[in-house]
Amino acid sequence: MRRNKGLSFYRKRKKVNAAILAEVLKYILGIAISIFLAVVIVYLFGLRTGVIGTSMEPELVNGQEVLVNRFAYKLANPGAGDVIVFLPNGNQNTHYYVKRVVACPGDTVQIRDGVLYINGEATEDAYDLIADAGIAENEIKLGDNEYFVMGDNCNSSEDSRSGNIGPVLREHIIGEAWFKLGSGDGSGSTGFVH
Repeated sequence: MRRNKGLSFYRKRKKVNAAILAEVLKYILGIAISIFLAVVIVYLFGLRTGVIGTSMEPELVNGQEVLVNRFAYKLANPGAGDVIVFLPNGNQNTHYYVKRVVACPGDTVQIRDGVLYINGEATEDAYDLIADAGIAENEIKLGDNEYFVMGDNCNSSEDSRSGNIGPVLREHIIGEAWFKLGSGDGSGSTGFVH
C-alpha cells in the first residue's frame, strides 16, 4: 500500500559537495595571492618618476620617466655608479631627483681644475671638465650614511656640489632607477638604466 505524502514542509538537507567547495576555495586563494603580489610589486617596483632637466643626458633625457626599485636598497647599499632617486634633504615638498652615485660612505671627494677626484684618484674618463666645483672645491670626507651624487651631464646639474643639496643621506634615498621608459617626444630609449 502506497502512502500519500501530501504537503510536507520538511526539506531534505543538501550535502555540500566537497569537490565544489575545494574548487571555490582554490579560486578565492588564487585571487587573494594575486592581489597580495600585485600590491607588493606595485609598492616595490611601481613608483615612477620623471627626469627634470638635462642633468642625466645622454642616459636619461628631460621628461623621460623611470621606474624606481624601492626594494634594491633594503638588502644592500647604493654603490658607485648606481643611478638613484632621492629627495634632497628629505624635503617632501620637492620633486624626486635622479642622479648617479660617484662616492660612497667613507670616501673623500674633491674637484680640482675641473677634474673629479675620489679618494685622491682622478676620474677623468667619467666626466668632461667640470666648470663648477661647488662645495667640492675643498676635500669632503663622506660620513657613514652619506653619498656624493652628480648628474652625468655635470655642467647642467644641481647635485651634491650644490650647498643646498650636499651629500645625500642614506635615509633620503627612495630607491634605484632601474628601468627607463621612452619619452613622449621619442628622444629617450626604453630599457634598463646603466
